[in-house]
Amino acid sequence: MPDPFSALTALDGVPSAFAATRDGLDSLLRDRGLRRSTPEMTADSLLLGAAASAAIDGAAYDPDGLRRGEADPLALAAARMTTELLSLVPTWQTAPLQAIARIHALVARGRVDDDVLGRPVSADGAKRLGTLAQAVVTPTQAPGLLVAAVVHAEIATARAFASDNGIVARAAERLVLVAKGVDPASLTVPEAGHRAAGAGYPKLLAEYESDGTAGVHRWLLYAAQAYADGAEAAPVDPPKGPRRRA
Repeated sequence: MPDPFSALTALDGVPSAFAATRDGLDSLLRDRGLRRSTPEMTADSLLLGAAASAAIDGAAYDPDGLRRGEADPLALAAARMTTELLSLVPTWQTAPLQAIARIHALVARGRVDDDVLGRPVSADGAKRLGTLAQAVVTPTQAPGLLVAAVVHAEIATARAFASDNGIVARAAERLVLVAKGVDPASLTVPEAGHRAAGAGYPKLLAEYESDGTAGVHRWLLYAAQAYADGAEAAPVDPPKGPRRRA
């Protein structure tokens, strides 16, 4: 089958932006002790990601409170979802729609009616998720970072679920980074990169949806920088000497 991401890899500056980010990310994680990573580091990255992702959607940013279980309800829901998130990597690789539905069910449980947990409430959104699912199980030569950026934007702008589409999108993005071998231990915090972008993040998502190829192009270039910023937020030991920045 045709490579579903090939046209995006031909956009000006996109391959080099993601290549530079991947090189910087690999160097940063290596310098900070990726080979000595622990499950506790991964858990802390997931918690920081949950705090950042919920904050993007309006919750107070309070990682320390979240560790104590005393945070905003949305942040607590996002953190609960992350405890199961990485177990969905095998599901993502074969049945991405099932993984997306499970993410929504985990984060939205107790906050929306049970009959819409993990179930699209928009026919157009459901169609877009189906198209995306077909694309991500089709072989591609595109960088894993690019695929993650597209997955994020498509889920967020499809708005297929009754709630929490942004949190679901950012969680699926993490799954792609793990599944594609970009960040197999899930130590980087891409959600922190998106939070650091402030108002630029929702603006670029809106342009991804409304401004055709130009909007997609801007989103991809933005995502390359957001992933570099997310790598800087990884909860691993800092290097002892100078290192290159992404």
